[in-house]
Formats: sequence, structure tokens, C-alpha cells
Amino acid sequence: MTTRDTLRGLPVLAHEMPSFDPTDVPDDPVPLFASWFATAVSAGVDEPHAMTVSTVDADGFPDARVLILKDLDADGWHFATSAHSAKGRQLAGNPRAALTFHWRELGRQVRVRGVARPADPAVSRQDFLARPFGSRVATLTGRQSEPLADRAALDIAFARSRAMIGADPELVAEAHTVYLVRPETVEFWQADRERRHVRLRYRRTPDGWDRELLWP
Repeated sequence: MTTRDTLRGLPVLAHEMPSFDPTDVPDDPVPLFASWFATAVSAGVDEPHAMTVSTVDADGFPDARVLILKDLDADGWHFATSAHSAKGRQLAGNPRAALTFHWRELGRQVRVRGVARPADPAVSRQDFLARPFGSRVATLTGRQSEPLADRAALDIAFARSRAMIGADPELVAEAHTVYLVRPETVEFWQADRERRHVRLRYRRTPDGWDRELLWP
């Protein structure tokens, strides 16, 4: 059996999924996202706060990686990374970004497109200190996405970072940055087993938000 045959034989959207009435929604996409997120948590979706963050490099090539949602408020979606990382450098050159949430168990996706801006340094500091010890160690080593000669070099760098945090528990990686994505469009996608998917898109306007349905 070929890979193509295996792929063709895999079931898609074969499980029960919730319904979604696009006429009974708030005027702003943030409360609707918060409601969908709460449903994902209650349904036991694995890591519902995981999202794909997409950016564009200097040559116009897209990049995507999975990060964790750090916060959600009236201004938008928050995530954290090093300003010196590939995505940090890409956002410095082009702040346009896209976020994609996929909650397979519910047959739901949310797509956010907007502009990412660094949060206040105090917010980034607070976020860093609230991270698990291992995450702080990894972040403090720096050099994310740079070539690694061997694993021994990583072990040495991690040991150095652990010692630094042990000597100063309030130590913060200078490049650690929380980014806020202020949305321009937000799409809510609810799958349907008969492929009559419901797609609702919010678009920011000078006066607030417009809503429109999209063809599946």
C-alpha cells in the first residue's frame, strides 16, 4: 500500500461535532473566541492553547511554528518568544502575523490575522518569571534556531543557565518578549460531516467589526 492509499483511507470529520449558529454571535470576535476556547477546555481538547504562529521572512517566504497562547484580552491575542529568534527578527521586519487554532475533537478552527507588536517590557518580565524553571533555562541560553554543533554544547549551555538562575532567581532573559496580535480579521470555522461547513469572518472597520459568512 502506498502513502497515497493510506492517506485516502484515513477518515476525515467522521466523529460527532457541535453545531454553530453564526447568527447568534457577539459583535466582537474576542468574546466568541473566549467562548469557543472554554468549550475546548471543557471538552478535554489536548493543549487547546496551542496555536500555529505564521510570519514572513525578509525574502517573502512564510514560516510557521506552534506556540502557546499566553493571554487574551480586548486588544487581542498574546504569545511570547525571544526577540532574537527567527520569528522575533521576522516580526521586527514585517509585523504582520497569522494565528491558527485547530481543535480537532470539536471540528473547529479559528484563524486570526493582524499585526504583532511587543508588549510593555514589564509584561514580558512578568511572563518570563512565571514560566516553568525548564522554560526559563531554555530561554536564557539564547541562540534559538542557530546551528547546533552537538548535544554536548547544549548540555553545557543549559547547565550554565541553571546556575545563573540558581544564583539569581529574578534573572530575566533580556530578549524575552511578549507580543500582542491586534486582529484585523478573525475567522471561525465549524466543520460539518456533510462538508456544509460554517465559516464566519469578522473584519475590522473604522467603526468596529463587520461580519460575513463564507462559502465552505
